[in-house]
Amino acid sequence: MRLLHTMLRVGNLQRSIDFYTHIMGMTLLRTTDRPDQKYSLAFVGFEGNPHQAEIELTYNYGVDSYELGTAFGHLALGVKDVYATCEKIRSSGGNITREPGPVKGGDTLIAFVTDPDGYKVELIQRD
Repeated sequence: MRLLHTMLRVGNLQRSIDFYTHIMGMTLLRTTDRPDQKYSLAFVGFEGNPHQAEIELTYNYGVDSYELGTAFGHLALGVKDVYATCEKIRSSGGNITREPGPVKGGDTLIAFVTDPDGYKVELIQRD
């Protein structure tokens, strides 16, 4: 088995596609529109690596926001340089909600970004 995707419900599909492609550097991999069932999907990920999990962005017609609840924590992305990645995200209009630096009680470098729907994305520096 392998993890295929994580689904996030979004209030505006194009806004979310723009965030994950233009700000986070992902690629729009495919879309599906199901007007009879009143939803649309967009899958984003890092093209060129078919073994990585994707994010499924789900827009339910007529729903422009969701209660995020307290059970979901965050998505995590490995990056080569967390400081440079944050600067690129910030200059593209992204919202850095935890500046880069060591994780509490350790030396792993992390940062957090918040997407347009309020979902947290952790950036973890990896070689």
